[in-house]
Amino acid sequence: MSDDRLIVALDVPNALAGLQLAQQLGDDVSFYKIGLGMLTGGGLALANELKQDQGKRIFLDMKLFDIGATIENAVRGLAQFDIDFLTVHGDPHVVRAAKEGASGKDLKILAVTILTSLDRADLDAGLIKAGDIPDLVAERAGKAFEAGADGVIASPQEAAMIRALPESQGRLIVTPGVRPTGAALGDQKRVATPAQAIKDGADHIVVGRPIWAAENPSAAAQAILAELQG
Repeated sequence: MSDDRLIVALDVPNALAGLQLAQQLGDDVSFYKIGLGMLTGGGLALANELKQDQGKRIFLDMKLFDIGATIENAVRGLAQFDIDFLTVHGDPHVVRAAKEGASGKDLKILAVTILTSLDRADLDAGLIKAGDIPDLVAERAGKAFEAGADGVIASPQEAAMIRALPESQGRLIVTPGVRPTGAALGDQKRVATPAQAIKDGADHIVVGRPIWAAENPSAAAQAILAELQG
């Protein structure tokens, strides 16, 4: 019942725990996200194992941000791991450099708009310009698309607004902050259910804690897949 619209976030302590979870989920899950927290725990080795030996798709969630030359070199190096998606911050100079680094590869560069764990108070504390978060997300998404991003990361609450942008045609929208009905929000503040996120224009949803923290991760993943396919 695999459906690559579901990306499971391997937000576990190390590569061994990630591999064990992937084995539990088996053929039901075909796409995995490996984030920055896993990097020092063997994340790149895990990415290679899942990709090369198990045929899974891999989303490397690094949220890179630096000067253009550094971004280009970093992405060029990461692209050698044959990953599918890579995140960078949505600033146009970062996106352009990342696309240059990914040149010649099938790697999709996804731009982060505004983290789904942030609200307006957080943006004020970070001296981000005034405005409603959905409007700022749409503006950042549009600029990232113009800079060449293959897609964006945005909360499911902004997916419909981004999908309505002319620049979004043919681009990906990937939504973290997805929680099945009744699940705890954790550190997410802008959330939606899996089915609602897809309905609002997301191509992929990212689900972590509701699966890996479940008593039965396989059953939790199957329930989300059933919701997507229903």
